[in-house]
Amino acid sequence: MRGGGSAGAARRPRVVLGVSGGIASYKAVEVLRQLTESGHDVRVVPTAAALRFVGEVTWAALSGQPVVTDLFTDAEDVAHVRVGREADLVLIVPATADLMARAAAGRADDLLTGTLLTATCPVLFAPAMHTEMWQHPATRANVALLRERGALVLEPAVGRLTGADSGPGRLPEPTEIASVARAVLARGRDGMRLDLAGRHVLVSAGGTREYLDPVRFLGNASSGRQGYALARAAVARGAAVTVVAANVALPDVAGATTVPVGSAEQLRAAVHDAAPRADVVVMAAAVADFRPATEHKYKIKKESAAPDAIELIRNPDVLAELVANRRPGQVLVGFAAETGGPDAGVLDLARAKLARKPVDLLVVNRVGSGLGFEVEQNSAVLLDRAGGAAEIPLTSKDLLAHQVLDRIVDALHDRKPAGAHTPERTSVNCAGISPDLPRG
Repeated sequence: MRGGGSAGAARRPRVVLGVSGGIASYKAVEVLRQLTESGHDVRVVPTAAALRFVGEVTWAALSGQPVVTDLFTDAEDVAHVRVGREADLVLIVPATADLMARAAAGRADDLLTGTLLTATCPVLFAPAMHTEMWQHPATRANVALLRERGALVLEPAVGRLTGADSGPGRLPEPTEIASVARAVLARGRDGMRLDLAGRHVLVSAGGTREYLDPVRFLGNASSGRQGYALARAAVARGAAVTVVAANVALPDVAGATTVPVGSAEQLRAAVHDAAPRADVVVMAAAVADFRPATEHKYKIKKESAAPDAIELIRNPDVLAELVANRRPGQVLVGFAAETGGPDAGVLDLARAKLARKPVDLLVVNRVGSGLGFEVEQNSAVLLDRAGGAAEIPLTSKDLLAHQVLDRIVDALHDRKPAGAHTPERTSVNCAGISPDLPRG
């Protein structure tokens, strides 16, 4: 793989984009574009079948790299060894049932499977296939084996497939696949440690809306970006992730199950449905404290200069209910979006909230104009029940998410879920073929 820039420039992260032969192969072109435009050096390694869907010229032109599929072209370079060894990440889009079966069996009959056997970096499979193929016991066994050996295999999306079929097996959105890939790369060698493997993480995100009539509501400015960053980071660390999304206008997180909701009551129901199965619950959504006492069936008309007063009633406190009903070993994380006030600062208000609702970790955000909501960056103070406080300076929401998850992993230490793998024992190579690599 060729590096970019001058001799003194920092080396660009190197990604092998493996493309197997499925109808979703054309979507890998957008993944390639996303990664190259964000500064990654991408080498595309398609299978022979993939080239029947998207041609060699397309891959070479968009990546700026030569395209080879077999083990005999440029044999003097021993490409199947060199390409894998130089990679920081191997990303398979789409990962067909056939490709995952060959990877699980340790086959090396083309350049892509040979690369998987020689690489010593994280691997990310983004499956796409018909529902029956995804749910077949052979495919499920291959996926389980790859995950057991340390590969990161996303859950496919649910939606329209080839023809009129619909169900689980759709390729996640290319933008989100690229985002998960960047989340893995951002951890460096730690990306090889799937320290949330075997864990179920529940994340609420976005902001609830409490309708006064069919067109008006009480709401807030939460975009869901921080909650989605947390979900994406948890996926990248091997967790099974459920996202309860309140009015979020973002693509679903690749590899996560998304449950859309609107109001605080709907969010409450969805969270309580999923929480008993979760090892970690992260309440990042901005949930309305109040709702109108009456929701009018028709739009309220402007009939006088003086509008009627709106009577409000209190919504249930979902976080307090989670604290009261927490199961043993479960880690609870709350968020406190504060502006401060005339008599108390942001941290004073947050510590009071932590005293009322003793979660394991409280993520405190100062919010307001240009702060916290609807922006790409965030800062926070992490408060814990022991009285500790750790400040995270302004950074991307993705990097902040990983710092929060680092604390969650610490809290999960020695809390082994029934039937799950112990995260610290998971080691990785690109194909998930050898479980004997030293841990990073």
